Amino acid sequence: MTKAVIIAGGNGVRMQPLTLARPKPLLKVAGKTILEHNLDQLEGLVKEVVIVIGYKGDMIQSLIGDRYGKIKVKYVIQESQLGTGDAAKRATGMIKDKFLLMNGDDLYFKEDIKNCLKKYPSILLGTVKNPSSFGVIECHDDFVRSITEKPENPPADSLVNTGLYFLDKSIFDFKIEKSPRGELEFTDYIRALIMNQRLYFATASKWMPVSYPWNLLEANEYMIEKTKKSLRGKIEKGCVIIGNVEIESSVFIKSGTRIEGPVRIESGTIIGPNAFIRGNTIIGKDCRIGAGVEIESSVIGNGVYISHLTYIGDTIIGENCNIGGGTIITNMRLDKQSIKIEVKGKKINSGRKKFGAVIGDRVSIGINCSVMPGTMIKNDSLIYPASVVKGNI
Repeated sequence: MTKAVIIAGGNGVRMQPLTLARPKPLLKVAGKTILEHNLDQLEGLVKEVVIVIGYKGDMIQSLIGDRYGKIKVKYVIQESQLGTGDAAKRATGMIKDKFLLMNGDDLYFKEDIKNCLKKYPSILLGTVKNPSSFGVIECHDDFVRSITEKPENPPADSLVNTGLYFLDKSIFDFKIEKSPRGELEFTDYIRALIMNQRLYFATASKWMPVSYPWNLLEANEYMIEKTKKSLRGKIEKGCVIIGNVEIESSVFIKSGTRIEGPVRIESGTIIGPNAFIRGNTIIGKDCRIGAGVEIESSVIGNGVYISHLTYIGDTIIGENCNIGGGTIITNMRLDKQSIKIEVKGKKINSGRKKFGAVIGDRVSIGINCSVMPGTMIKNDSLIYPASVVKGNI
């Protein structure tokens, strides 16, 4: 049975502040880390996985260990960030011949992986709203002709590289040079391969790239649709619960609270009274959601306190934050244009008309603050009461 190599060593700069305290593959989607989700998809397809770790790799080793279900897990350390080509090549000592290679920070699904494994050698392709941000693939019949990295104006229906391949170890026999950014790019190995032999492709039906924080919201919105109704916590009289809502044991929902699924609320959390939790929301463990709080389409980390009369829309909040009463984290511009976010010094269009804030771990926001759409707040920030907050903090 084929081995899999998962590249999980990057520092996830584009996902900051969420990745300041954890590697990107350990960001959660619908209550489970991206890495665990991908390992679930590999169950039954491979017996062994080699994970290439680097940035905060000890956290990955601590969580996954040397076995995940029936899959044996080994690790290779990429000490310096020298690119995906370097990361993949470091696993060669643990590969005999054919292997599956995949990114550790995108969401893949079992049926797509199985379809890729039916062809050899092969690459998994997908479609996205913004192909200019990916490697665009030109195909002929059943095989790949070329890869163009981040072209300016590709057709909207272009097929792009998902970063999942079924290859032979011999691909590393090709000689490649560092890219202009000083890294060894795995796609240069692929270019060398298609110059010498045919590379087949399969087309993904569910692949979800997680390149920017708003992609994490989109992934949660997709995955939470699978939530099934399960009410195991204590729910006082006078609450209204509609649709697929999962409430774990030791959750306490106080009277007057309304929850509209799909929603997931994890153990130890207390909500209400008179709170309003709207669809596509995930609330982590041991949170306190106060009276009259409204939360919409958001991901709330573990140990977050959100005080009374607060609104939070389309927002990601890290762990152990404190949001003061009367704070509004708004998710829409007055002109209703799509929201742009500053990432690595550049304004990036999220493509979303509704997007609130991304708040790192251990952030404290005082009472009656207004947080504007597209705001990014770094770990351990302190926002004084009655502040208007926007941009990168």
